[in-house]
Amino acid sequence: MTKPPVIGRTREEMAQRLAQDIPDGSYVNLGIGIPELVAKFVPAGRSLIYHTENGMLGMGPAPSPGEGDPELINAGKQHVTALPGAAYFHHADSFAMIRGGHLDLCVLGALQVAQNGDLANWSTGEPDAIPAVGGAMDLVAGVKSIFVITQHCTREGEPKLVQKCTYPLTGLAVVNRIYTDLAVIEVTPNGFRLVELSPGIDFDFVQERTGAPLLRTQERIAVLGEKCSSNPR
Repeated sequence: MTKPPVIGRTREEMAQRLAQDIPDGSYVNLGIGIPELVAKFVPAGRSLIYHTENGMLGMGPAPSPGEGDPELINAGKQHVTALPGAAYFHHADSFAMIRGGHLDLCVLGALQVAQNGDLANWSTGEPDAIPAVGGAMDLVAGVKSIFVITQHCTREGEPKLVQKCTYPLTGLAVVNRIYTDLAVIEVTPNGFRLVELSPGIDFDFVQERTGAPLLRTQERIAVLGEKCSSNPR
């Protein structure tokens, strides 16, 4: 049976595209799933310092199979390595770093993102859903910028970018930018604004799969008459 052609970017290509936008020297927290792929695609010559909620700063890449230290894991319970100069600390201190605004960027997945930047990424509200929000609520409240990386639609074809979230919220008006398989989209005071289309994708294709109006770059300039800025935190 022939597999259907891939439309837009793959998960790895989404992560690679996002990695291009992280400034050198940033303190970064990567969520579980697609966000973890971002670390593989940081441009050469650019250095990022990775933080994990369970108490480590200076986290390195995953070890080779069979070589991991069972006591050295990230918040997703995956084996990691420690770079020279890495620091270990109590998770209370780790969350103090988060809540104190000392991290530059967090990359998270999403179930829904509203046009005002509201994020729902931990539960669908169903009885068998994940029972707790974990560290995401602190991350979206304390980290300076929040990038979301996610498929543009659910497996059922429903849009994840919507006018208003219907799932339990992780945070209010916290998302700055969204990277999907179809596009890069910024959250602005006037709603979703298209930054970049994935190869082979046109504007109408993305708009049809977005549950809220999508502004073109020139439309936002005409409406606001100002330089685009990230969602204010």
